[in-house]
Amino acid sequence: MSSIFEQTLDTPTYKGTVSINTGLFIDGKFVDPVKGGSVDVYNPATGKVLTSVAAGSKEDVDIAVAAAKQAYKTSWGLKVPGTQRGRLLNKLADLIERDVDEFAALESLNTGKPFAVSKGYDIAATVSTIRYYAGFADKIQGKTIETSELKLAYTRHEPYGVVGQIVPWNYPLSMVSWKIGPALATGNTIVLKVGAFRTNPLTAQKLAAVIVEAGFPPGVVNIVNGYGPTVGQAIAEHPQIQKVAFTGSTATGRRIQEASAKSNLKAVTLELGGRSPNIIFDDADLEQAIKWASMGIFPNAGQTCSAGSRILVQEGIYDAFVEQFSAAAKTLGGAAGDPFSESTQHGPQVSQTQMDRILGYLDLAKKEGATIHAGGERHGEEGYFVQPTVFSGTNDMRSIREEIFGPVASLIKFKTEEEAIEIANDTEYGLAAAVFTENSARAIRVAHALEAGSLFVNNYNTVENSMPFGGYKQSGHGRELGEYALQTYTQVKAVHINLGMKL
Repeated sequence: MSSIFEQTLDTPTYKGTVSINTGLFIDGKFVDPVKGGSVDVYNPATGKVLTSVAAGSKEDVDIAVAAAKQAYKTSWGLKVPGTQRGRLLNKLADLIERDVDEFAALESLNTGKPFAVSKGYDIAATVSTIRYYAGFADKIQGKTIETSELKLAYTRHEPYGVVGQIVPWNYPLSMVSWKIGPALATGNTIVLKVGAFRTNPLTAQKLAAVIVEAGFPPGVVNIVNGYGPTVGQAIAEHPQIQKVAFTGSTATGRRIQEASAKSNLKAVTLELGGRSPNIIFDDADLEQAIKWASMGIFPNAGQTCSAGSRILVQEGIYDAFVEQFSAAAKTLGGAAGDPFSESTQHGPQVSQTQMDRILGYLDLAKKEGATIHAGGERHGEEGYFVQPTVFSGTNDMRSIREEIFGPVASLIKFKTEEEAIEIANDTEYGLAAAVFTENSARAIRVAHALEAGSLFVNNYNTVENSMPFGGYKQSGHGRELGEYALQTYTQVKAVHINLGMKL
């Protein structure tokens, strides 16, 4: 039988007991893996084991897919009106909101982000996203297309059936909502994998329990945790999964695309890595630009795919920007610590592996001749903390071109608008970009010239449920969020009805 993880917390920000079932969630029940096995989940703020959760295998994915397929045929999909799907999604959002403190505590235990952020952003955003897609569930519609009086022609937007979803560890529950919201609204059933080695998010286990409480039929949502090369690969290759959505690294995205091509040519949407440019011109409001630049790179310990990690600053304000931005980074570093402390503003990296990767890139930056203006080292001896770091260099350095995925801002000086655009676009990625200027014509001109899926002008990462999110180039294809996401979970069927044509 699957086990229960329970922990009582008495902290300044959360007092209570969190409890989850650690099994796989298949066909509306928590179950043990076919082959047994588990994976330890760590508290990144301490580096110590929190608990163990079940680790699935290909055989568990097969069982989950069978359950999802049966649910699609009998109790979900087009068998269930959109109004009913919407009611269940709204009920799910209500239950998450009811348990917001427990969800936030689990998220902070498992990821290390400050409790106030988990509650006020991650869980609140989850609720908002699910409600947004609940409103679309009864608005999935095709078109009647004029041809002739002897023919009725129209389109239907139909669900794929069973879809696979692979969600990252940086914003666990929020990223789950980005995936399950549009998938369920359009009538698909789901086999979901959350997290990675030693970072399997606990909030997904809690979510499974409230999915049952909300009244979703068994098999509509199935959660199979485990390792990428086993569970993730099984989802990507499965012949009865018709579509896969993945958020994570570009390297893994390539493998998923390849697995689709070698199996059943399933539809694939990918939201991958980034090394996003943030261009700050001389005429920008310097104080605001510094605050937004900090907001663009340092939240979530820099573990954000769209982080504004390459900051291009025009030469007229470069020195002032470096001084003030570096001071802000040092101040933030002084507020690192326990995620349940009211004073904590900077959390740890999610794992030892991630911390070591970041520190390796910082060593590389120093060897490449970068100038370190703030941070550049590990913070403390306990947990996986890295100091908020600011360094300057040139765009040909590996430490600036490659994705670091940590609290590391790379500064580049530029002279002209044309030079800034050339540097900004000189990357294999294209997830996001930003422009700071008081000149509206320049703002629009540069925004249109930048090769990225999301552009922010005089702000950064103000993502909206109603706006699409996704990348250009090797940052992926397809879109999350907004009405655009619904298109990635439906197939268009063209129907031609003879009303009187004769041969």
